[in-house]
Amino acid sequence: MVMAKRDYYEVLGVERSADEGDIKKAYRKLARQYHPDVNPGDASAADKFKEITEAYEVLSDADKRAKYDRFGHAAFEQVPGGGQGGFGGFSGDFGGFGGMEDIMDMMFGGGGRRQRSGPERGADLQYELELEFVEAALGKEVEVEVPRTENCDICKGSGAKPGTKAETCSQCKGTGQTSYVQNTILGRISSVRTCDRCQGTGKIIPTPCAACGGRGLVRRRRKVTVRVPAGVDTGTRLRMSGEGEAGPRGGPPGDLFVVMRVRPHAVFRRNGADLLLDLHISFPKAALGGKARVQLIEDETVDLDISPGIQSGTVQRIKGKGIAKLGSVYRGDVVVTVIVDTPKKLGAKERELLKQLALALGEHLDDDKGFFGRVRDVLR
Repeated sequence: MVMAKRDYYEVLGVERSADEGDIKKAYRKLARQYHPDVNPGDASAADKFKEITEAYEVLSDADKRAKYDRFGHAAFEQVPGGGQGGFGGFSGDFGGFGGMEDIMDMMFGGGGRRQRSGPERGADLQYELELEFVEAALGKEVEVEVPRTENCDICKGSGAKPGTKAETCSQCKGTGQTSYVQNTILGRISSVRTCDRCQGTGKIIPTPCAACGGRGLVRRRRKVTVRVPAGVDTGTRLRMSGEGEAGPRGGPPGDLFVVMRVRPHAVFRRNGADLLLDLHISFPKAALGGKARVQLIEDETVDLDISPGIQSGTVQRIKGKGIAKLGSVYRGDVVVTVIVDTPKKLGAKERELLKQLALALGEHLDDDKGFFGRVRDVLR
């Protein structure tokens, strides 16, 4: 009796929504556990290894996985004529695993990859800079303190005590790697692994620097001047070359990325390079017109013309007085929305004046001659 195949996702112990990284990680873990070399003479382990390898070959290939998700194991069943259903069954080809280096990495703990023993570029850093609204709009120069790794001043990054120097590792002869031969189901495979004596550097430091413990690197807080250009906004990133982490083994430093976060303003808002604000005016000014003083962002004021009878919500523009367009000499506009304020508290004199105005305009404000009063007059 032929046993039904288990679901490939179940074989690898992953969810059907697992991504490529999760699938690869699960396969590596199981392959190390059930590899025949780890379990000599154990037939069940060999069968398990074959099962998980077959599952991985399918699920690690986007096309094969899509067909498996749709048709299941039927996509791999033999069809008349010696062919195979779908796209072909398990062939033992490890191409989907990333090549022989990945096989070595899986089976022997990273031995298939060559480790760098020379200088490497340092890591990039990110710093979040909080700015006031006006600072972001106009630009400024800011000094920030960034924690980062730097070359040791005592040993100049060599890791060796001053007056001494590093020596070539006698175990790997300066290559940073040691070779070995392993018997596997694929035959005798010669491979390499990182030298455990020098940790892949190819050098041994007999007398380490006391200041850095032989690392050649120390942790410091360094003050850096950031020149913030006018017009930055929340999310804007500035790149400062060479201000990141120091590079291992004398490599060049990484970069510092300064990310802006702009606080909101009590009056101003922005829409791209346009500066938005609300201008509150009184009812008499809205009715009679005149001038209204507008405070701009650079401690500058502009007198805005208010047309007689202007309505609340009217929008007017002050050209070229907005925010600088980042990387450009041009500026946006100030977009002013007029808001007509209705007085909430009136004295007897003000109430009487408004009643007279209402009468002059043909309006009746008394309770018996309001809207419903006029309706009654019409119905009589």
